[in-house]
Amino acid sequence: MEQDAVQEYLLSFINQNDSLILEMEQYAVEHEVPIMDKLGMEFMLQMLRLIQPKSILEIGAAIGYSGIRMVKAADADVVTIERDIERYEKAVSYIETAGLQNRISLLFGDALETFGQVSKHGTFDVIFIDAAKGQYQRFFELYEPLLNDEGVIITDNVLFRGLVAEENIENKRIRSLVKKIKTYNEWLMTHPKYDTTIFPIGDGVAVSKKKR
Repeated sequence: MEQDAVQEYLLSFINQNDSLILEMEQYAVEHEVPIMDKLGMEFMLQMLRLIQPKSILEIGAAIGYSGIRMVKAADADVVTIERDIERYEKAVSYIETAGLQNRISLLFGDALETFGQVSKHGTFDVIFIDAAKGQYQRFFELYEPLLNDEGVIITDNVLFRGLVAEENIENKRIRSLVKKIKTYNEWLMTHPKYDTTIFPIGDGVAVSKKKR
């Protein structure tokens, strides 16, 4: 069975009936906002149900889509960061519509410059990285100290549409980005403090658990 057919088969089981979530998904398509792939999202939400975190840090809020879904799935408090003002304002609106202002703390700014603000919220059971792909390692190194001892770091887009497995990429910008993602993956898989598995679902999801 071809991979696309498997994807379609799995997608057939996703029956989303939350009108706000459907609206956000449609907005993301119409305005080219990068939200998490549906299968990748379902995988992450199931991971959160298993982990049962009380606190989550998300790097890359976009319009608040994944933050809202994480709260609903895991009943956790979320701190999330967004640097694009238009997406930030849209996220504020959606979070208010969802009635989750008391569960989601949305910070405006570049995640590489907001450590001080984030650290005021304490430590986290899960850190979710889904922002500028070229900065993944810097995000990981910056915020990893805020992860609790039994914590998990989840990183999205680590297979980048399968391009990490391609040898010849003509587009120079894409080739440079793929190189950075591959470097991050290799660094992550050999990290002395974490056990990591990359799951080939969605756009590739890495799950890193602190070693005992």
